[in-house]
Order: sequence, then structure tokens, then C-alpha cells
Amino acid sequence: MVRTLLVRGLLAGLLAGIVAGGFAFVFGEPHLDAAIALEEGAAAPAAAHVHDHEHGDEGALGRPVQKAGLFLATGLYGVAVGGVFALVFAGLRGRVGPRSDGGLALAAAGTAFGATILVPFVKYPANPPAVGDPATIDQRTLLYVVMILVGLAATAVAVATGRRVTAGPWARWGMAAAAFLVPVVAAWVLLPGTDEVPEGFPATLLWEFRVASLGTQLVFWTAFGVLFGLLSDRAARRSAVAAVAG
Repeated sequence: MVRTLLVRGLLAGLLAGIVAGGFAFVFGEPHLDAAIALEEGAAAPAAAHVHDHEHGDEGALGRPVQKAGLFLATGLYGVAVGGVFALVFAGLRGRVGPRSDGGLALAAAGTAFGATILVPFVKYPANPPAVGDPATIDQRTLLYVVMILVGLAATAVAVATGRRVTAGPWARWGMAAAAFLVPVVAAWVLLPGTDEVPEGFPATLLWEFRVASLGTQLVFWTAFGVLFGLLSDRAARRSAVAAVAG
């Protein structure tokens, strides 16, 4: 069963990654090109010469290659996420959430998006090129990972709380929501910020880039949850038919 779920997760992840790559190509790449142009235009002549030498032929060759490789990157991301998701799904199946595999897949995908994408994004949104000090990249990466861990831990606590509460559904959901929000909001407030937007950087471009970045993840997790759920429900129906026929 785990092997079947793993194959299902890899396939759904690959397809969802390609769909997300299409969204990123259409809605994200134009903002990335604009940010790169600003970064290069703001550099001093000497620095610009070094930048051109190091990156690129990025404008003449590197960027087209990167755009072509976007679908490969999102596809590989989807395969990796799909494999991990399938293993977690196997552990959750029959223990928590909706009783149907399709419903559980959608619920788990939505929870994963909230815990690993939305929670860190609120505190540390994605930045385009020319935003962020290269000297602080390790610190910013560490803080982002910490927020992901907080989101996952808060989700686990919320699930455990919801299972322990024996009152009605409203009380159960309310306690679970509180158990999730308390550590998340505390992390949002207590962890240091990383606002390193340079003076004069267009606010509209920054906002549109961040929306496109979040949208890409939303498209991926929505597509993945739907695909994994459909495949799971289809497999369940086939098993039911086989059991009746047998």
C-alpha cells in the first residue's frame, strides 16, 4: 500500500509541478526579468562589468536557459514533495481527518500549504533580485526554516488538541485554531524582521513578484491536492468493485 501511495504521490507531484511551472512562467518570470534589469541598471560601471562577466550572459543566454529549466525545477520539486506527502498520508490515513482518501488528500494538502508556505510567507515573503543583502542570506534562510518548523509544530499541536477535545465540533475547531495560532503569532511577533528593500525599489514590482511567488505555491498545492485526491478516490472505487466482484 505504501508503495502504491508513493507512486501516486510522485505522479501527482510531477503533474502539479508542471502546472505550477506554467503559472510561474506566465505570471512570475516577467517580474523577475524586471527586477534583474533594475539590479543591473543600479550597479556602478565597474560592478556592472563584473556582474555581466559572472552572470550572464544571464541576459543573453542565462535567462532563456533558466526559463526553459523552470519546468524541470518545478517538476523535480513536485516529485520530492509528492514523495514526502505520500509517506505522511500513509501515516494519517484512517487516523485523522476525513474518512475518504480524496477528502483527506485535500485537507492534508491545504494544511501543508498553510504550515509550510503561508506561515513563513507572512513573516518572510519572497524577494526578487536586488532585494536583500547577500551578507545576510544565511541568517534569512535560517529564519525562514524556523518559521516552517513553527508552522509544522503548530499544526501537530492543533491536530492533537482537536482530537482530545470531546465537546461539539465548534469547540473542537476553536481549540484547534487557537492551538495553531498562538505559537504562530508569537513567532511572527518575536522573530526578527528582514526588511532589506533598497530605497527606490518599485513597491508595485515587489508586491507583484511576491503575489506571483505565493500564487505559484497555491497553484501547486491546489493541483497536487486535487490530483492526489482524484487518484485516491479512483483507487478506492476500484478496490470496492474488486471486493464486490470477488
